[in-house]
Amino acid sequence: MSQLRPLLSRLGAQAVRLLATRDILERSWHSRSSGSPAAFPSSPGGGSSSYMEAMYLAWLANPQSVHKIRGHHVAQLDPLGILDADLDSFVPFDLITTMDKLAFYDLRETDLDKEFQLPTTTFIGGSESTLSLREIIRRLESTYCQHIGLEFMFINDVEQCQWIRQKFETPGVMQFSNEEKRTLLARLVRSMRFEDFLARKWSSEKRFGLEGCEVMIPALKTIIDKSSEMGIENIILGMPHRGRLNVLANVIRKDLEQIFCQFDPKLEAADEGSGDVKYHLGMYHERINRVTNRNITLSLVANPSHLEAVDPVVQGKTKAEQFYRGDAQGRKVMSILVHGDAAFAGQGVVYETFHLSDLPSYTTNGTVHVVVNNQIGFTTDPRMARSSPYPTDVARVVNAPIFHVNADDPEAVIYVCSVAAEWRNTFNKDVVVDLVCYRRRGHNEMDEPMFTQPLMYKQIHRQVPVLKKYADKLISEGTVTLQEFEEEIAKYDRICEEAYGRSKDKKILHIKHWLDSPWPGFFTVDGEPKSMTCPPTGVPEDVLTHIGTVASSVPLEDFKIHTGLSRILRSRAEMAQKQTVDWALAEYMAFGSLLKEGIHVRLSGQDVERGTFSHRHHVLHDQEVDRRTCVPMNHLWPKQAPYTVCNSSLSEYGVLGFELGYAMASPNALVLWEAQFGDFHNTAQCIIDQFISTGQAKWVRHNGIVLLLPHGMEGMGPEHSSARPERFLQMSNDDSDTYPVFTEDFEVSQLYDCNWIVVNCSTPASYFHVLRRQILLPFRKPLIIFTPKSLLRHPEAKSSFDQMVSGTSFQRVIPEDGVAVQAPGQVRRLIFCTGKVYYDLVKERSSQGLEGQVALTRLEQISPFPFDLIAQEAERFPSAELVWCQEEHKNMGYYDYISPRFMTILGRTRPIWYVGREPAAAPATGNRNAHLVSLRKFLDTAFDLRAFEGKMF
Repeated sequence: MSQLRPLLSRLGAQAVRLLATRDILERSWHSRSSGSPAAFPSSPGGGSSSYMEAMYLAWLANPQSVHKIRGHHVAQLDPLGILDADLDSFVPFDLITTMDKLAFYDLRETDLDKEFQLPTTTFIGGSESTLSLREIIRRLESTYCQHIGLEFMFINDVEQCQWIRQKFETPGVMQFSNEEKRTLLARLVRSMRFEDFLARKWSSEKRFGLEGCEVMIPALKTIIDKSSEMGIENIILGMPHRGRLNVLANVIRKDLEQIFCQFDPKLEAADEGSGDVKYHLGMYHERINRVTNRNITLSLVANPSHLEAVDPVVQGKTKAEQFYRGDAQGRKVMSILVHGDAAFAGQGVVYETFHLSDLPSYTTNGTVHVVVNNQIGFTTDPRMARSSPYPTDVARVVNAPIFHVNADDPEAVIYVCSVAAEWRNTFNKDVVVDLVCYRRRGHNEMDEPMFTQPLMYKQIHRQVPVLKKYADKLISEGTVTLQEFEEEIAKYDRICEEAYGRSKDKKILHIKHWLDSPWPGFFTVDGEPKSMTCPPTGVPEDVLTHIGTVASSVPLEDFKIHTGLSRILRSRAEMAQKQTVDWALAEYMAFGSLLKEGIHVRLSGQDVERGTFSHRHHVLHDQEVDRRTCVPMNHLWPKQAPYTVCNSSLSEYGVLGFELGYAMASPNALVLWEAQFGDFHNTAQCIIDQFISTGQAKWVRHNGIVLLLPHGMEGMGPEHSSARPERFLQMSNDDSDTYPVFTEDFEVSQLYDCNWIVVNCSTPASYFHVLRRQILLPFRKPLIIFTPKSLLRHPEAKSSFDQMVSGTSFQRVIPEDGVAVQAPGQVRRLIFCTGKVYYDLVKERSSQGLEGQVALTRLEQISPFPFDLIAQEAERFPSAELVWCQEEHKNMGYYDYISPRFMTILGRTRPIWYVGREPAAAPATGNRNAHLVSLRKFLDTAFDLRAFEGKMF
């Protein structure tokens, strides 16, 4: 050996020798024990091979062979031939050329033709029991080092690893029939000619086309075909905008004329909502899968330009569809997520979503992830976009196999996608298909990529399109003729032209044609639109009593609960006997009464089972039996709807997106997400801004998700005080300058016109009613509830059954009902407020003896603004100064929202004075004494009846 040999031995070969030696010793021991001859080594003449020969063969045939572990590093994955998919051109010693490896093991080229008996741990032999060393090497390299790169040996399940090895090592597995090749060619024709048609007709329009990865269309169709064959009936897809129109046309099979109509510059605005650009819209379609002749339902979820934001939404919708079908194992419903390489590596929500994949209350039993690996992100080189070798490395955290494949080898792509679909439906686990491709144009069709990637795009301009490559291959081997190929192209071009002609006859393309989650029958009764009314939200007294009884008991026998919890249950029983409720019991009664009416309730978030503030206790834990739990809420009624309460992972972005998707699936469920503290929604802001606030306007997506955000200034510091109500109010779409007409159905019609509802309840009864109203409304709107902390146990924050029984309803405004109403003309000040500060004001008013001079009115619903009820209150106390009092700082909270609306009501004839904390950068102080000083200061101002004398407004 050369002088390099000792160095190589210390590096790559040392581990190889150890593995090989161990393998030989193990086999020798087994052969001695059984009395049978060793499986290897043996030569055709029966003579013994050298030790080095044996070690080399053991290395090749061992299940831990370097080809299986690291073969993907040298696989030919880049269609352009200029980049390394793993960003590293280094070739490990273990994978250098054959002659160098032979020399290292003191072998000659003639040794390559010696025959060896194969161990049972490999599948490369197929039905053959012996192979030459040359053929062994060829087969391993063909499997692991060509156009497919496999990452799976990190999976800690031997059965799963063996399953993958068998799928790829077995000789002949990638053989396709002529019919299969023709189908693949036809799908490629549709994919490429669709892009060409758009480019010809709308050359100056952004399309975010699929050029350079046209194989994605047959790839997705293969996943769907294979999944349908294995029993899947419903597939939910999520994807970014690149290739979206092609997927809509050729995978979901949306009518082409509806897609083309979106390019019409004269397209009139939809009569509801603002709409969204065509490459963000979703779709829902039921059709026959032509390969399996089975029904398949496909939905593509609408997604903004926040590329991976749709991932958890798709998972939530998939989970809900599985739940409603009783598909606990994911045998009927599954999801497919399409990603870009830069986004997959760079956006944290991908990681958050992966970590939901195996949690009991969040698993969808496996997702097929397809990465369109452009090897570039907008203008950013991958070496500047990620620190990991591959963009897909994040998937390794959940032991998902990763199949890299050269996207210019259509047959390899199709085989990999078929295996991926089979993996998902066999093991119910995630799997990643990495389509290593290129982007023929810039980030969009108007962009010039040569500015930043000149060498790459010089190669791309020379690159032969995959359709021509594959067509030439099939023509040369006689599978199709040139005439048949040209006829297939002409046939699809004709389909596009005819659809283009029909699109000219379309009048208004309504955005409702692009719904990704239709709710058939929800918006109508006997074919007529529902009336804009909401029935009373109260329930019979006996229902409240029954729920109170169950909420204070343990339905299971021999179930030992914590002694502290026993006191809590006794307290609930006492409240139920006195027909009063606190916050937790009011929530219990809202949920329980809806379950009785067949409404599924799902509550999710960090620590929601017990409640962050130890007030809820919806899941009881046996103190003596590990993991034995009881959910009394599921023992209320014989035929009740199911209640799901689940602690989430420590994620806000991913989990809120998941619950939003869950709420999309059906209008007949109350889906709630609770933040551990209100301001923790900060890290879920993308879901709030892009989906919840604007979802209906952009995508006509009604959604009834409820956000529970603990809020209140209680001296706990800036991180645990404010749920940032100002943000939600700023995004509310009701007009501060328009004085509405107060019709008989004003309350409900105002709710219908808003983009979401924002409330800050001051009583348990209000909380009870607003939760029930959420379901009883004839439509769905997101509901933002600023929930309390100290009020959870405040002795005054109690409600009686009388405020919750049949005939009662949610009060948008709770007016003054004390001494002040006896002589309203003598009231000198009317203070409007919302939430917890009301109790501070009541206490201070009482201590100063000002009940007859100061009235207090509470806004329970802040947005949409209750113009009608505020006007009534202002008129009821005509001589009173009007004051808005809040505990938040002046530049936060509600003041900037309510002030212009008060001015509209009052016609700017009376001021609405501000009382509260001064403007600040942080939402609260972390010093308890400073908190109490500022509280004392604004309470003094609130009841100083001369505070505003002589001031201008």
